[in-house]
Amino acid sequence: MAKYEYDALVIGGGAAGLTTAGIAANFGAKTMMIEKDRLGGDCTWTGCVPSKTLLKAATVMHNTKQAEKYGLTAGKVELDPALVMKHVDKVRRQVYKDADDPDIFKEMGINVVEGSAGFVDDHTVKITDSKGLQREVSGKYIFICTGASAFVPPIEGIDSVDYLTNDSLFEIESMPGKLVIIGGGPIGSEMAQAFMRLGTEVDVVDMAPGILSNDDLELTAILKDTLEEEGVTYHLNSSLKSVAKSGSGITVTIEQDGEEKKLSADKILMATGRRANIDSLQTDIAGINTYKGGISVDDKCRTNIKHIYAVGDVTGRYQFTHMCEHMAKVATSNALIKIPMKIDKKHVPWVTYTNPELGHVGATEKQLNDAGESFEVYRFPFSKIDRAITDGNTTGLIKVYAKKWSGKILGASILGAHAGEMISEYALAMRNGVSIRAFADTIHPYPSYGLGARRAADQWYIRKQSETLVKWIKIIFGYRGEIPDFSDPNRIV
Repeated sequence: MAKYEYDALVIGGGAAGLTTAGIAANFGAKTMMIEKDRLGGDCTWTGCVPSKTLLKAATVMHNTKQAEKYGLTAGKVELDPALVMKHVDKVRRQVYKDADDPDIFKEMGINVVEGSAGFVDDHTVKITDSKGLQREVSGKYIFICTGASAFVPPIEGIDSVDYLTNDSLFEIESMPGKLVIIGGGPIGSEMAQAFMRLGTEVDVVDMAPGILSNDDLELTAILKDTLEEEGVTYHLNSSLKSVAKSGSGITVTIEQDGEEKKLSADKILMATGRRANIDSLQTDIAGINTYKGGISVDDKCRTNIKHIYAVGDVTGRYQFTHMCEHMAKVATSNALIKIPMKIDKKHVPWVTYTNPELGHVGATEKQLNDAGESFEVYRFPFSKIDRAITDGNTTGLIKVYAKKWSGKILGASILGAHAGEMISEYALAMRNGVSIRAFADTIHPYPSYGLGARRAADQWYIRKQSETLVKWIKIIFGYRGEIPDFSDPNRIV
C-alpha cells in the first residue's frame, strides 16, 4: 500500500491552489485540494475580477459624460448603485462558473474538500469543516496556497467604525457620498478613480510623498495629476492618527507637516497592504520556517522542508495572480516531475489598472541607477501614437531602459491606455533576449497601441545617428539634403 493517501495535497483554492492542483492532476498525481471558503479566492471574489468590473462601469459612466469630446450629444446619465454592484457580482459569479466551479476540478480527478487545514506533522494535515467535523489526510508532497488577506494596522478607534477593505468593498449596495482611502498603492489608486467617476467625493491618505511607490516616479506623478484633475484629493506625507464615529459618518484625523487635519467621510477604505494567511496552518508543528511576510521559500518555491512547497501570496514575495500561476508551475515541476525550474525574478510584470494604466517589467530606472548600471532611457509619448490620438487617449509615456550598444532591454515602464497589454511585449522580448533593435525591426500593425511600443524602440536607432555620420553618408553617396538638428540628444522622432 502507498505510504501516503495523496501524491499532492494542495491547501487553498485561490489562483495559486487552482493552478497547482490542475497541474498536479495533469501530471497524473492523486490530488486533493482543500479550501475553507469558495474556490477562486481573492482574485475572483474580492480582488482582480470585481475591482476591474467596477472600474469598467465607472469608465463607461465617465466616457458617457465625455461624449461631447467625441462630437456626440451627451444624454442624461443616472447611477443606480445597487444595479452596479449587482453587475459586479454577476461578473464574478460568471468567472467562478467558467473557471473555478468545483465540478471542473472534480472532472480532472481532483478531490475537492471544504474545510480549513492545519498540520499534524510534516506529511499530514487535519481538516476541519464548517460543522466542526475533522479528518486527517496525508500527502507525499504538500503545497501551501492559502493566499493573503487585507491587513489593517492598529489605529486608534479603528474597531469602533465600520471600515471597508477589499474583502467587504464589493458587498456594498450604495455609493458613499464621501470616501477616505488609506493607502495610495494599486488598490487605493484604482478604487479612488472608480468611486470618483461614480460620483463619490474621494480623499486619499498616504505616508509616502507620492503614489505607487514601486513604480516610475515620473509616470506616477503624471497619473496623480490625472486623478487630481478628475477630482481625487491627495494628502501625502501624512500619517493616520485616529478614526472615530461622527453622527452617521466617520471623522479621520491625520497629521501632515506637523499639523493635524480632520477629514469627514461616510466610509473609509483601508488599502494598507496584505498579510499572508498562515495563522491556522500550525506551520511550527511541521517545522516550516516563516517570516513577517509569510512562508519562507527558495527560488524553487520549496520551504525548508524538502517535500513542502508554498505558492503565491502566502510567500509574501509577489502578490500578483499571474505570479501565483508562474510559481505553481515552478513548484509542481520541481516537486512532481523533478524538472528544475526557478522563479523568473527578472521579468515580473505588474499593472495598475487606472485610466490611464500603469505597467512595468524588469528593473526600474531607480534600481538601475542605484546599482550603477550603464544604460540609456528611450522615451516615446502617447501624444505621438496615432491610435491614441484617434481614441483621445494621449496622456501617457513609454520609457524603455536598455544597454547603449547591445540594445539589451533591462526594463520598461508604460503609462497610458492599454499599458497592461503593451508591457507584455517587453516582457516577452526580455524573457527571450530580444534586443531593442530587434524589437524596432519587428513589423507592427498600424494604427495600434503596439506600434507605439515599437516606436519607443525605434529611438535606439535615432540615438545611434550623429551629425558626423550623416555628413559621411552625404559625401559617400552624394546626397544634397540638409543635415538634421542633432543638438538635442533626447529628441524624439
